Amino acid sequence: MSKKAILDLDTGIDDALALAYALGSPELEVIGITATYGNVLVETGAANDLALLDLFGAGDVPVYLGEPHASTRSGFEVLEISAFIHGENGIGGVELAPSGSEPRQGAVDFLIESVREHGDDLVIIATGPMTNLAAAAAKDPDFVDAARIVIMGGALTVPGNVSPWAEANINQDPDAANDLFRSGADVTMIGLDVTLQTLLTREHTAQWRELGTPAALALADMTDYYIKAYETTAPHLGGCGLHDPLAVGVAVDPSLVTLLPINLKVDVEGPTRGRTIGDEERLNDAHRTSRAAVAVDVDRFLTEFMRRIGNVARGAVTT
Repeated sequence: MSKKAILDLDTGIDDALALAYALGSPELEVIGITATYGNVLVETGAANDLALLDLFGAGDVPVYLGEPHASTRSGFEVLEISAFIHGENGIGGVELAPSGSEPRQGAVDFLIESVREHGDDLVIIATGPMTNLAAAAAKDPDFVDAARIVIMGGALTVPGNVSPWAEANINQDPDAANDLFRSGADVTMIGLDVTLQTLLTREHTAQWRELGTPAALALADMTDYYIKAYETTAPHLGGCGLHDPLAVGVAVDPSLVTLLPINLKVDVEGPTRGRTIGDEERLNDAHRTSRAAVAVDVDRFLTEFMRRIGNVARGAVTT
């Protein structure tokens, strides 16, 4: 029996790969996407989601517009580095046919209502800032008790990627991430500790090109753009990190990673603002509401990634 899933995305090349991974996984039934800001404006992300869903044969999945900016700010502008890594349109300059569907309003309410309806049969996979999730937790206390959440964000044992201590998704809205962690919600953190070990190369994307389908070629084009950006920003890696897809992978199969039970917080003041770290006030609590991934089975994940993306690239998606 498949588990229902909502993806909270700021789409984004690796968000697009995460979406493909989810749609290519028979263990998951994607019931909706909630759009957020980060790699792109929320409206751009929603448009990307709708176009990708059409391309992947899942045009019946609804997309909901979420919060347009951080909880403590009045607006949002895409960072120059985000545009460099993901392209001006968020998907590496790949031009997709615009969807005939429109995004719906009310991402936060959709999250709350879905958790209320499905409970433990639902997993929320968040690969952007935590603003939508924190807003849902603040609006409905029952959301905190019932939601099961896997996030791509944070860095516990390695440096951040926007500062020595802060990872990009958390850094977009540290207050929201801190509120979510400290709310007591069930959160699994898939951070840079593990995602930077899962690397994709042009040898992988060449396999998609051989398939020759529109979905395969679009995935190859946007991922090659992403790999090229990594050659500038992190030449020591030798590929691009599969940040967001790994969060989906763990939602499907938690045994892909080693999880450390730890009550987390985010620094919201001072020079370390945006740092994810253990919460000293809950250090000795018997109940650990969150977990952080500290190791990953790279070979098994990459095998699963290529198999599931291949399902989508070949057009073998059913929704």
